[in-house]
Amino acid sequence: MAGRVSSLHVYPVKSCRGIDVPAWPLEARGLRHDRRFMVVRPDGAFVTQRELPRLACVATALDGPDADAVELSAEGHGAVRAPLSSSGGGEQLEVGVWRDRVRAELVDAAIDRWLTALLDEPLRLVRFPAQARRAVDPRWAPGFETAFADGYPVLVIAQASLDALNARVAAPVPMARFRPNLVADGVDAFAEDAWRDVGVGTGAIRVVKPCARCIVVATDQRSGERAVALEPLRTLATFRRHGHEVMFGQNAVVTRAGWIGVGDALVPAAG
Repeated sequence: MAGRVSSLHVYPVKSCRGIDVPAWPLEARGLRHDRRFMVVRPDGAFVTQRELPRLACVATALDGPDADAVELSAEGHGAVRAPLSSSGGGEQLEVGVWRDRVRAELVDAAIDRWLTALLDEPLRLVRFPAQARRAVDPRWAPGFETAFADGYPVLVIAQASLDALNARVAAPVPMARFRPNLVADGVDAFAEDAWRDVGVGTGAIRVVKPCARCIVVATDQRSGERAVALEPLRTLATFRRHGHEVMFGQNAVVTRAGWIGVGDALVPAAG
């Protein structure tokens, strides 16, 4: 393993646009502030780009890892700010993330109205409470947690893996389509498939299972438009299919908190 971190990405609001960062704290639930907010319908059902690809048009911004709020903005619709922590005692809503149920915190009715106007359906923004616990699938990583991520707190992809995919498609796609947290350079295509315990900066992660991909990878992360031919998902399916799923990138959990940054070496770590 001779790779290095080539880019880091934080997604404060699940399925909204991410933020590129040069260095960031790695915590038990992943990169600090990653997927700590989520858009839901009034009944608590979570909403992602799978059903609502225009969520990709919602940009997010943080004033560093110690920020007190995340800013959401969209062209022609201005911006709103969501506090990263609550004062306590606010209204809660039980929300679903796949099979999991979480008592989440409602953030602000004004933000709900902003999202509803932008995306043309009733929506609310919820925050993952600091005291909440959501376990990852114990079949793959017993004892570890995540926030509102689909299933695991960190997603790792090698740049060479994307290059190998782009060599097969008519129109190359950017890494943003796959919404990774950590992109690695200096390693072979799909080298991440064989990784286990990896040290990076002062932190460490454990690669636990491949990431099954969905229609989101066919969604332009700037415009929210979805490719009619569903590329690059169709091409991925020709050489990265495992059973009924198409795999690209690796899910990981955090085994040691610390700081990680662009340029940090990726080294084998003790399990």
